[in-house]
Amino acid sequence: MNISARTLNRTYLRRQLLLDDVALTVPEAVGHLVAVQAQEVDAPYVGLWTRLPGFTHERLTAALEDRSVVRGGLLRGTQHLTTGADYRWLRPLLRAGMGAAGLSAFRKQIAGLELDDIAAAAAAALAGRTMTRPQLAKALGERFPGRESIALAWAAQHQLSLIHPPPSGIWRRRGHVHVALATDWLGGPLSSSPSPEELVRRYLASCGPATAADLQAWSGLRRQRPVLDSMRLRVYRDATGRELYDLPELELADPDLPAPVRFLPDFDNAVLSHADRGRIILSDADRAVVCPGYSIVRPTFLVDGFVAGTWSIRPGALEVVAFRDLPDAAAVHAEALRLLAFLQLPDGTEVRVRTA
Repeated sequence: MNISARTLNRTYLRRQLLLDDVALTVPEAVGHLVAVQAQEVDAPYVGLWTRLPGFTHERLTAALEDRSVVRGGLLRGTQHLTTGADYRWLRPLLRAGMGAAGLSAFRKQIAGLELDDIAAAAAAALAGRTMTRPQLAKALGERFPGRESIALAWAAQHQLSLIHPPPSGIWRRRGHVHVALATDWLGGPLSSSPSPEELVRRYLASCGPATAADLQAWSGLRRQRPVLDSMRLRVYRDATGRELYDLPELELADPDLPAPVRFLPDFDNAVLSHADRGRIILSDADRAVVCPGYSIVRPTFLVDGFVAGTWSIRPGALEVVAFRDLPDAAAVHAEALRLLAFLQLPDGTEVRVRTA
């Protein structure tokens, strides 16, 4: 069965909680999305605000503090939020497929050392306590004299399953990142046999229908096509003939459904969850602005379900820049005013909407 670009867009918006107002708790929303990008500290707050009606900063902060939601290195080795329950199986599954990726920058500094020895020293230093990353680096520097301590700390973070507990990850909080052993923070062991099929099911529930390449781009795990082919999945084809896998029990959305204006933060899941971002970004030119390289993914806003421009905080203004003339600039301005209030910017800050 073929699937149109607009059907794919509306289905994706619904599964990303961007089409309808859905009353979910923060852990329920994070669990549905599997892992919420958290490279920029405040981004998950904005990402949940745009998805959950009535969301307040305190709701996510409380979930981080009661450990129902945790922050750590997950998809593609980058910072994400996930539920405490999901971290137990997600981190071991992703870690098994990570290999040495992410350590190349420190290869010279840790040459001649066994990664297992670095991990064991870090685990001993962290047992039963939370440290800042510089504190962990100092402890490892004392254990391995003559080595660059920060490189040792990054190697330990690569090898161990570490949580970044509060105050790290709290709204507007900056400073040294805190680290704790996941088994200590979550009060129990992680999964010894994580299921790749569970990863596929959860991904498709929030991002499907999708290709094997999309799954790899989202998760960072290679060679997942055999897992997809082994499962009883529905297969669609897009306009170019590519196979799109989906859960058979999930329905496609009506392509004619109206889509509200939505403002997305830096690195939002909705932009980063596929190799082919055509379901939400209309053109290569638009994509080049949103993802210009240097690990930058700009904050965006959606009009009629597609990325229509970017936004940023400037001195005295929340600046909204559209790629082209907006069909309903008033609706964009109204949603930008809502965002302005949520961002808690200084009094007198105004919204400026313009076309590039």
